[in-house]
Order: sequence, then structure tokens, then C-alpha cells
Amino acid sequence: MSAPAPIDPRLLRAFVAVAEELHFTRAAARLYVAQQALSRDVRRLERELGAELFVRTTRQVTLTPDGERLLPHARRVLAAQHDLLAAFAAGQARPLLVDLNTPGLVTGRRVLHRARELAPDCELMARYESGLTGAAADLLAGRLDVSFGRFAGLDPALRSGLEQQPVRYEPMAVVLPEDHPLAASAQVPLAALAGEAVYAGAGNPRTPEWTDLARRLFEGRGIRLAPPLPPAVGDEEFTRLMAKTRNPVLAVVDFPPHAGTVRRPLVDPVPLAPVSLVWRKGLVHPGLTALRTAVAEIARSEGWLRRPADGWIPAADEAVMSGGATGAGGGGR
Repeated sequence: MSAPAPIDPRLLRAFVAVAEELHFTRAAARLYVAQQALSRDVRRLERELGAELFVRTTRQVTLTPDGERLLPHARRVLAAQHDLLAAFAAGQARPLLVDLNTPGLVTGRRVLHRARELAPDCELMARYESGLTGAAADLLAGRLDVSFGRFAGLDPALRSGLEQQPVRYEPMAVVLPEDHPLAASAQVPLAALAGEAVYAGAGNPRTPEWTDLARRLFEGRGIRLAPPLPPAVGDEEFTRLMAKTRNPVLAVVDFPPHAGTVRRPLVDPVPLAPVSLVWRKGLVHPGLTALRTAVAEIARSEGWLRRPADGWIPAADEAVMSGGATGAGGGGR
């Protein structure tokens, strides 16, 4: 036995209006349609159900027993449709999950704060997924909505389902034990790190895009990548590992402070970490609109997308950052 054909909600809406008004002219006015079109929809519904729903005379309209039986079901269907549409309406959107990568980082936090001001009725929930590669799978699966990071460093297969908007050329820094010989300097020239083993997340499956950026930066400068370590979770573990390994850590200038360490900007040249806002293709949400507006506002007012004359960045990243908002295959980031 074949399944019954689905019923167009418009036909049910016409039926309910006539059933409640018991008058075709008033029902048509209520729905803002022509009476002829309303009558046509009711007749079509009767044909599809194989039942007569109304008794029509020149003086009145009444429901048949089949019409009486259909009415509560039709009302429930239309109410469910209303609830579905309301759940996805702009003013009642579901919470948007926004990955800020690491607690304390300034760029994502400022964008999120401004977006909350722009869309106070939206719930924008912060998450900390630590690495765009790690977040990308969750973005594509719908477990996460938005993240920040280096889009050009993602595998092309991941980029194919994502879109991005450039946020910032973020100057990079090095985090040092406070008694390291370079800690006394206000800035650290890249050449001064020659011979050092600098930690940049090697071996962390959630951050290969960051390790790749470090490898490109260190190449030809005599700087080694420090060997893999289990990711340090929390301030206490980060401080302990810094004290134990004494390896400098590649970071950004807004990296949060930790006890026993100092953060120094890198210069000659100034290496830049390209930061993009990243979301899955096809995502429509007022919170995403607010985030994109916040990015544009802050980047313009703070000069986040003005590249310093002595700035260093891989060509693939520069192509993405200078190309504006793109979809997959737009060159990376």
C-alpha cells in the first residue's frame, strides 16, 4: 500500500479559516485571498482526502462529520508549522556556539563582545576548542558554529565546506621563562632565536595549521621546532611545562600572561598570524551577521587589516587575507 500524498499546509489553512468563520467571503478576507481561490483550495483538499468537509447552501456553511473530525488535526498541523518557523525566526534563533580558541586571547573576545552588543537578543555562547583544525570538524558537523584561526592552514577538504572573513594580521610574540637571556629585551629579533628550540604545538592534532605557520617562519633562520608535548591544559600546567622544558613558546602579542614568564614581540621582520572568522557554508543566523559586522567595525577602527611594512606572512595567507570574505577554495586561511 502506497503512502498517502502530503497535504499542502495552505489547503489546511483555507479549511480552518472557513471552518472557523463558516463563511467563505469572511474567510477569504481573513486570509487576504480571492474567494474563488479559497473555494478552489477547499475543493482540492476534499478531493485529496476523498471526503466532503462542508455542507454549502445559499444561506449557510456548516461542517460535515468529516469536517468536524479533520478540524483538530488541521489545527495541530498548522500550530506545529508555526512553531517550526518561529524557532528559526531571526528574533528567536537558537544559541550560536563561538570558538575563541584559548581563554584570554583578545581578538576573538573583542569581536564576540561587540557582536553581543549588536545583537542583544541573540545568545552567543563562547567555547574554547584550541586550534582551527580541531574546531573545523565540529564546524562541518554542526556541533560548533563559528571559530577563529588560520584558514589557509586547513586541509583543502576541510576548507571546501567552510567560509571565512579576514579579521586581523596579529603580530606574533615569543613567551619566555622570566630568567631567559632574551627576557630582558623589550623586543626579540627573530635572528636572536637562532639555535633555540621553540614550541609551536608540534604533534598537537588540533593545531597543525599553527605548527605549519611556525615551520614556515623558522625555515632558513636556524630556529628549530621543539619536540611534541601533550597539550598543556590550564595556566598551572602551562607554567609547569615552561619551567621544566625552558623552551620559548611561539604566541601572539595578546597571548594571556602566565606566572614565571614574559611575553616579548618578535621583530626584524614582524611575523604576522593571519586570523579569520570561519563558519560552515550555508549558515544563516543573526548572530553570525552580528559577528561579521563586529569584525568589520573593529578591524576598521583598530587597523587590524593594515599590514605593517616590515610584516612577514606566507603568500598563501596573504592571498586569503587580501581577498576578503571567501568560500572554500578561496585560497585558504
